[in-house]
Amino acid sequence: MMRVAAILLAAGKSTRMGRNKLLIKLCGKRLIDHILDALEAIQVSEIVVVLGHEPDRIINALKFRLEKLKIVINNEYEKGMFSSFKTGLKKISSADAILVLLGDQIILEPNFLNLMIRELENKKGNVLIVSPIHKGKKGHLLLFSKKLFTEILHMKETETIRNIVHRHKDSLLTIEAKKWTIKDIDTPEDLAKATKLLYNK
Repeated sequence: MMRVAAILLAAGKSTRMGRNKLLIKLCGKRLIDHILDALEAIQVSEIVVVLGHEPDRIINALKFRLEKLKIVINNEYEKGMFSSFKTGLKKISSADAILVLLGDQIILEPNFLNLMIRELENKKGNVLIVSPIHKGKKGHLLLFSKKLFTEILHMKETETIRNIVHRHKDSLLTIEAKKWTIKDIDTPEDLAKATKLLYNK
């Protein structure tokens, strides 16, 4: 059975939100807890949480989960998301694939995450990246085969996650998905829309 690790990118400043969005409560539960609950439901082999801005606040909020997580601080998080991705990847012990998630993705459906994993496992050799897609727009979740780990770690600081996806577009599998896969939260307006989506999922 394929071992899948998860990297949760949670290093940003939440500038447009005006407060740390990871700690915002929705339906009585912090945003970051919604994400971690979904990851625990699919029984990933390990979860690496990459922090940057206000790491102590996040760590304190996660104290009851810490034994299940690997926390890593990216001191260069302001260089961008790809910097945090590489920081997290370096901490993965052993995995056949990595699921990369944004820290502000309000909804994660375990059944869909499992579908992504099954598709990668069933198409060994032909598929290196799996991504959801909703009405032609690619989602924020990405699943990478271990065959790409070394390449990712040696990419330039100026490159992005989009670069690695584009470079291997012939080995990219997209799976039609619901609207939640393309939604993240940057502003209070985004939060209001996403909360409505959460209640109606």
